Parts: sequence; structure tokens; C-alpha cells
Amino acid sequence: MSETADATGAFDALVAVDRPLYVVTTRSADGLSGCLVGFATQTSIDPPRFFVGISRANHTHGVAANANHLAVHLIAREHAELARLFGGETGDSVDKFAACQWVEGPHDLPVLTDAGVWFVGRVIDRIDVGDHTGYLLAPVAGEVRHQDPELSAWVSLAIGDSIEPGHSA
Repeated sequence: MSETADATGAFDALVAVDRPLYVVTTRSADGLSGCLVGFATQTSIDPPRFFVGISRANHTHGVAANANHLAVHLIAREHAELARLFGGETGDSVDKFAACQWVEGPHDLPVLTDAGVWFVGRVIDRIDVGDHTGYLLAPVAGEVRHQDPELSAWVSLAIGDSIEPGHSA
């Protein structure tokens, strides 16, 4: 086996581990948008920072490119329909916000009513990371509505694999 094949196999195994998926929403002069995000992680404790990758093919990419803030939502499995809506439909042709409950939150961002946990982050950097743009966020507001330490309580990669994407990555 070649070194490249070893690296590819190891990488594929590592990223296949079940992990949370997030719904990211935003608003700019281009309107409202939101998508399901699998590339996201905490990057710093002090100061707190969070990284979100948004596919360049996604409708949300264009709206987020002109936004100063993003809202990141953790969705309980009991509301998996939100993941299916934001991951399986595209804002190019569907008004996702007409199909779910949300309120206007900090910085006029749409905050999903059924999110278990959400925070709004100020965009402090945009990074080209290949077929995605990475957004480094500094949390500015948020709410814990439902907290469960078990990954099985949240929408995760295991559920995401069953969603036919609204756009290819």
C-alpha cells in the first residue's frame, strides 16, 4: 500500500466518526439563508472561537459572504426534520424559513425556535479552505434551551448521511 493510500484511508476513517451537524443561518442584503453544516468545530477556549465551513456551491455561501454574523444551531434528534430541510433543500428554489419556526434574534439573524442550543457569532475571518469557505466566529449571544451530553441526542453525521443534499459539495 502506498503512503498516499494509507493517508487517504486513515483520513477517511477519522472523518467518518459520528459528530454533530449544525444548521447555520444568516442574513445580509442578499436576504435570509441557512444550510446544514458538517465542517464545524471549536478552535479556541480563551478567547472562545468557532469555525464553520460553508460549501461554495451552497446558496448560503453567497449570503454569508456579505454577512457580519452567523447563527449556529445544534438540533436535537427529535427535530431532525430541520436538518432535512436545511440540508436537503436549496435556498435557490425553496424558502426554508417559510417551512419552519424561527424568530428574529441578535443582529437580525433568524434563530430556529426548535434548536436545542444556538449562538450568534461575529465573523472575524473568512478563510479559503478549498471547496468551502471557512468562517471564524467570535460568539456574541446565544441560548441553551435543551442540553444533553450524549451525542445520540443531537442531529449528527449518522442522520446526515441519509439526507440527499440540496447542492453537491
